[in-house]
Amino acid sequence: MGSKKNYKVEETTDAVKVSRRIAFIKNRDSVKVEKEEKEMMMTFPKLVVKEIIAFEVLVIGLTLISLLFNAPLEWIANPDHTPNPAKAPWYFLGLQELLHYFPPVVAGVILPALAVIALIVIPYFKINVKNERMWEKNPNRRIVMLVSCVSFISVILLIFKVYAMLIPTFIVSILMIVPYFSKKDTGILRWLGSRPLAWWIMTWFVIIVVVLTAIGTLFRGPEWSWTWPWNGVY
Repeated sequence: MGSKKNYKVEETTDAVKVSRRIAFIKNRDSVKVEKEEKEMMMTFPKLVVKEIIAFEVLVIGLTLISLLFNAPLEWIANPDHTPNPAKAPWYFLGLQELLHYFPPVVAGVILPALAVIALIVIPYFKINVKNERMWEKNPNRRIVMLVSCVSFISVILLIFKVYAMLIPTFIVSILMIVPYFSKKDTGILRWLGSRPLAWWIMTWFVIIVVVLTAIGTLFRGPEWSWTWPWNGVY
């Protein structure tokens, strides 16, 4: 016979706090394992109804804008008179703005190809499957990798003088690093610290696209020079 041990019996449903448990199962009873509740939403009707409402609001907004403002149409196309600057459609102006900084092969082929390859390859890797906080695991290792990546990207942007991408990169990087050095975990700092890495990368990408598109649309005049919008020359 072994030595006697004192056991404490208590009623609980938390298997994490109490590792050793004894379950008494009566006849005709089944064991039910409760899973952690996650935020879920039914596609129909909750999501579909919201999408329909957003679509209707968008159509109404575009209709009102078309009634109040004339379309910015130019003169009849004339092959002997090329507009200056010759701008692509707005959804390509981000790439056209990149052509102002980088060589054509880099801005028109390599960078778009890298973006397409990333969209193809990323789903095959387990990237942030658990949606964990940015600094929850291995914070020291992550800060080193983050500073290294940001420094490498910043050096390239400085060499080509791409300040339109450099400034947003600095802003997003600072917002990412602040929760790491801050001792407080409340308010806006708590919200910033709860964002996962995938969220930060997507936010940086969206900001870059918006900034480049806005500059190409509003701030580029003849010979692709910087022109203020109120000068009336685009």
